[in-house]
Amino acid sequence: MVDPRRTPTATRAELHLQPVPGTDLALANGLLNVVIREGLLDGDYIADRTTGFEAVRRAVRLYWPDRVERITGVPENDIVAAARMLAKADRAMILSARGAEQHSRGTDTVQALINLALALGLPGREYQGFATITGQGNGQGGREHGQKCDQLPGYRKLDDPAARAHVARVWGIDPADLPMPGRSAYEMLDAIGTPGGVRAMWVMASNIVVSAPNTRRIAQKIGQLDFLVVSDTFLSETAELADVVLPTAQWAEESGTMTNLEGRVILRRKAVDAPAEVRSDLDVMADLAKRLGAQGFSSDSEEVFDELTRASAGGKADYRGISYARITKEEGVFWPCPSPSYPGTARMFTEDFPTPDRRAHFHAVDQPAPAELPDDEFPYYLTTGRLLRQYQSGTQTRRVAQLAKAAGEPVVELHPTLAQSVGVRTGDKVVLRTRRGEVVMTARTESGIRPDTVFAPFHWGGAGSVNRLTIPTLDPHSRMPSFKVCAVAVARADTTDLMKGEVAHE
Repeated sequence: MVDPRRTPTATRAELHLQPVPGTDLALANGLLNVVIREGLLDGDYIADRTTGFEAVRRAVRLYWPDRVERITGVPENDIVAAARMLAKADRAMILSARGAEQHSRGTDTVQALINLALALGLPGREYQGFATITGQGNGQGGREHGQKCDQLPGYRKLDDPAARAHVARVWGIDPADLPMPGRSAYEMLDAIGTPGGVRAMWVMASNIVVSAPNTRRIAQKIGQLDFLVVSDTFLSETAELADVVLPTAQWAEESGTMTNLEGRVILRRKAVDAPAEVRSDLDVMADLAKRLGAQGFSSDSEEVFDELTRASAGGKADYRGISYARITKEEGVFWPCPSPSYPGTARMFTEDFPTPDRRAHFHAVDQPAPAELPDDEFPYYLTTGRLLRQYQSGTQTRRVAQLAKAAGEPVVELHPTLAQSVGVRTGDKVVLRTRRGEVVMTARTESGIRPDTVFAPFHWGGAGSVNRLTIPTLDPHSRMPSFKVCAVAVARADTTDLMKGEVAHE
């Protein structure tokens, strides 16, 4: 387990590595250095199924374990032990989540982990490989459907002429009518109020004034919109700012598909009827399209899924052979599934990879400095994350009495050494301050966290919203914000002058 904190998962690990936040890439390169040095590579797999390994071999020569210890704080002996455990296991799986990705170079960090998995010959083998755990129930499925600003269904790209032509034929439109890739979420929000920025916004089931980085600035930007409409099941902090709120059905009140970690498309049937006059998001979108004069929008989820199978046909995430009936009969179908007679792909990469040369590609990557490092004014690392008893921005879970009783307020975790140095005990109110702003939270000392790091959950809005503090530096490839590391100062709340409500700017 790799985490700056001793989480419940980490307590079950045979080996827990606690790197400095933002140094996971160096750790991954260090593990690969050991694998190469000790001859633990799968040479046949590398030769037969990959390209680019020699460039990676040269790059990771610089990541010898004692140097990686100086970068990450992880003891050299633990780095060597982890590499051996991974390489010698009969079954090995590398799982990453937001902790590896939400950095200024998160894409490169994931690539370093993929390099390690390829060097060990894991992808394509039974009970082995590399996978990413998404942050919400259908994060993977949404991307397969084309939800991002640069995507079309089936993991096609908006700037690919062939992809544009295919999807345009399915939709019966001119390819020129499709937009080109747009701005990422934070960039779109940050451009509000500027020439070319959006002037009206429809937010669906997202609480962006809690979940976006540097949320003081985002709230200010939303106030510059000409019109804001929010669809949600509860009046979230974002919905409170809206001109119009559309109450829409929640997950148990509508049917649709989801895709799980293993690539299995599953069908979730409606369990209960929504309250009177509450409509599904799909129905609202179809009605709006009709009022705007657009044709072909259905409010029937199965009809929409059938359209998805046509639009995704031939793409990397090919749903062509999947249907509601088949999902029901087989209890889920794995993509890619290019025809109704195809059994689905329960394990990917068994024979080749979806690249032009059908091989997996290594890419050399190096550890950068985090976008923001501690200094005399902000001497500690701040990292953010989740609690078991809360979910996302807390719009739903903060309203559940049992969950609120178990985790009813944001609590910042500090190592006892750090707490003593700033005169804080468990239960004290503390001020966390970064270059973006300040928040007040209750302190809890935890011996399992790094002494140079504080952890705060992101499930709360208002004065306890940790995303008032996070830095909006974006990964150059994924455009993911750097939620997981920034520099922070910590002080008792009764020893500091709090900000008087002004918006902090970089």
